[in-house]
Amino acid sequence: MIHRRRPAFASYSHLSSLRFEIALDETRAETEAIVIFLYNHSGKANLFSVHLVSCSFASYSFVSSQIWISILQLTHPPYLMEIKASAQHVEDDVKMPPDMDRVIQDAQIATEKEHKMGLWQGLKLYPKAVGWSILISASIIMEGYDVVLMGSFYGYPAFNRKYGKLQSDGNYGLTAAWQAGLSNAMNCGQILGLFLNGIVSEKFGYRRTMMGSLVATTAFIFILFFASNVQTLLVGEILMGIPLGVYQTLSVTYASEVCPVALRAYLTTYVNLCWVIGQLIASGILKGLSERTDEWAYRIPFALQWVWPVPIFIGVVLAPESPWWLVRKGRTEDAVNALLRLTSKGDADFSAHETIAMMVHTNEMEKEITTGTSYWDCFRGHDLRRTEISCLIWAAQNLCGSGLMAYSTVFYQRAGLPVSQSFNMSLAQYAIGFVGTVLSWVLMGYFGRRTLYINGLATLCTLLLIVGFISVAPESSATSWATGSMLLVYTFFYDISVGPVCYSLVSEIPTTRLRIKTVVIARNLYNCFSIVNGVIIPYMLNVDAWNWRGKAGFFWGGLALVCCVWAFFRVPEPRGRTYAEMDALFEQKVPARKFASAKVNLFHEELGAHVEEKSS
Repeated sequence: MIHRRRPAFASYSHLSSLRFEIALDETRAETEAIVIFLYNHSGKANLFSVHLVSCSFASYSFVSSQIWISILQLTHPPYLMEIKASAQHVEDDVKMPPDMDRVIQDAQIATEKEHKMGLWQGLKLYPKAVGWSILISASIIMEGYDVVLMGSFYGYPAFNRKYGKLQSDGNYGLTAAWQAGLSNAMNCGQILGLFLNGIVSEKFGYRRTMMGSLVATTAFIFILFFASNVQTLLVGEILMGIPLGVYQTLSVTYASEVCPVALRAYLTTYVNLCWVIGQLIASGILKGLSERTDEWAYRIPFALQWVWPVPIFIGVVLAPESPWWLVRKGRTEDAVNALLRLTSKGDADFSAHETIAMMVHTNEMEKEITTGTSYWDCFRGHDLRRTEISCLIWAAQNLCGSGLMAYSTVFYQRAGLPVSQSFNMSLAQYAIGFVGTVLSWVLMGYFGRRTLYINGLATLCTLLLIVGFISVAPESSATSWATGSMLLVYTFFYDISVGPVCYSLVSEIPTTRLRIKTVVIARNLYNCFSIVNGVIIPYMLNVDAWNWRGKAGFFWGGLALVCCVWAFFRVPEPRGRTYAEMDALFEQKVPARKFASAKVNLFHEELGAHVEEKSS
């Protein structure tokens, strides 16, 4: 069992050699007034050292401030009025700390309720939180939509005539360099947007940052829609990536902070479903416009992006701020009001003040174990391990061969499937991803995040090796059909495990004070690998380059195996854990494989800790 000592809030020290230790309880203002009195009226003030310890729960012996007042009343009656005046001044200037005994009691009650809360009870108590989270996560649909868009335009004659050049074969098209530039431009913009988001959202809040990003998205769509040359299109893609980078982190972070433990996995993995929905919508629109030969073949898909920002903006204006962000800013009353807007009325067992007390308690614990809230702090102390896990969990999405999924239609075309039918196969692929993500919600409830993630990587490794062995046979229509079909199966298992579970893990691993910045760093590592994939995968599959074709499965299968082994030793199980419990487990350096079995007592008064396996 892990015993977590109670945090010692607000300790003050100073003045010099003789030391007075005065407990600050309900009479903090009077106590500080006594210190001022002692300092001002001592002929040898430099000999005094007054150590004020506020709400300290370790076993020390203190002299009550009331005793000091009694002593002064007997020995220096004239100074009592001065002390009273000083006390009033201190009350006006110093923010009174909360009654931490009460906070800890309420936090313990709220933690126990979180553990007992089931899925259905969570849905009944937090229906509005579910709704707001779904609304804000809808911003990810725009990203999934845009990712499919640009890659598909390279096959549109009207797009190539507008932005390409006449090729040696007599057709218009973009050069390989411009295709690589446009494909990676959005990733570059997202990297910038992600880093900015880590600073801006923590300063101004999630809602304001999201609203600003939606306004920017609306403006940048104009650049894409009216782009007169490929250079302008490149600038538009880079700028468009900036707000999309904000959506990537805010959506999953907001979802993880507005819902209880029972709903956390479902709302965070819903982000992956939004990705799939965006890709599905884009594929359907592109299929419907594939027969057009005029400029509207590519302008209409650009223009349809204006459908999303306005309704989402209205929703964000009405949505409550994250209670966790408000607690970090010291706005506990606002946090209570925000929580009440996220929950339903009429549940006699629910107390908003108890839940906020749990957040305050967690925040104070993290202040002790986290040195700050900058990007650099993500790489210090216990947070280094959490940053490493978050980063590689997301990077594994690119390292396990997911980039090959976009090329399943290429293998079908090599098998003789008409180009028009390849769009149908793309629609089928994204539909499979949709079903897989929904099924992942069921499996997570039974097996947890860690088990599903590791077994998913093992399955993907096996499928990629099968693709590689298929390519060993002489190339034929049958081998192309088999390879394309295996990639469809790969899509299903990816979206039932690694794809959605990643979002849940990445949002649960970091501390609440560093969550947004840790998610930013992790997503940027993902984007860097996306850029690498966008460059090397075409070389692997192109007959004029490396011409690996299906043999690329051996390469990606090997990387998937490495990711699987790493995940076995490093990825913990956060199912059923509050954020404070996750903090305690990481602080005590509990091995990842023992997270699920370790008992945690956050409210034990004694110092020290040890791990005890749950009895079977």
